[in-house]
Amino acid sequence: MELYPLRFKPILKERLWGGHKLRDVLEKNFEGTGIGESWELSGVEGDVSLIDNGPYKGKSLTELIEAYPIELLGKPVIEKFGREFPILIKFIDAQKDLSIQLHPGDELARARHNSFGKTEMWYVMDADPGAELIIGFKRDMSKEEYQQAMEEKSLPQYLHYEPVAAGDGFFINSGKIHAIGAGILLAEIQQSSDVTYRVYDFDRRDARGNLRELHTELALDAMDFKKRDDFKISYGKQKNQENQMVTSPYFNTSFLELDTQTRLSLSHDESFTVLVCVDGSAEVVLNSRKSQIKKGETLLLPAAAAEVMVNTSESRFLKVSL
Repeated sequence: MELYPLRFKPILKERLWGGHKLRDVLEKNFEGTGIGESWELSGVEGDVSLIDNGPYKGKSLTELIEAYPIELLGKPVIEKFGREFPILIKFIDAQKDLSIQLHPGDELARARHNSFGKTEMWYVMDADPGAELIIGFKRDMSKEEYQQAMEEKSLPQYLHYEPVAAGDGFFINSGKIHAIGAGILLAEIQQSSDVTYRVYDFDRRDARGNLRELHTELALDAMDFKKRDDFKISYGKQKNQENQMVTSPYFNTSFLELDTQTRLSLSHDESFTVLVCVDGSAEVVLNSRKSQIKKGETLLLPAAAAEVMVNTSESRFLKVSL
């Protein structure tokens, strides 16, 4: 395998709640408004990313995994997840509130949808004044109380609202009810799954005037009804070194703030590495091959890569591996 930092063509998704920040702030190429998600790195069937640079340009992520499974993913990753790319990287622009939703865990998702479950994390890149996330309940709820709130359309009053600012991080495990609020631009790292149970949508209608589907019954068996305070990520911000944010069975994420040339060791991970640029710009060098990266872009570094050099005067990254 030819080792170099792999860039992929973004997959843009129109959403009822999408806006224009993906274009205006992150320079994604589209006309008009209403684009809510940019899938940066995806192995999801029907939405597999295409390489956009270097010798493998035009090939899909799936094709490259089939050709070079160990070199690209790493042996421990293959032993655990097979040849499916196990994470999905997105940027999300919520011009309006997203629906209130949750995601099933691995066991339920596998039984119902032949899919991974969905545990995810968010890094807030930009937030309008007063912007909030919904994460979990204000208090413990019984299933009966929850069902009554659904019948009365009073669910929002039982939910926890969390004010946010740029740089905040959140870990959303499967089963936790949540929603991204209006005015938030964020990077999302998640298991490779597109299974979502929408439970409340403020009676909004789509472009055709139809109410969007709710998954009320499916959500009951997947939901955690307990009040939990485990979602806010506390992490360091020491410059020019890795600051651990999340360690989980699904992905590990560090925060990097760099203001000088920095060598990143990758060999200890025994996994592919993803660099998600959340601010600034840099040049990433692997085996003398150079790739530019700036805010709103993502690079995949193959597992066979032992180290990369990052040349920058000011940049911030999320470094993701398994």
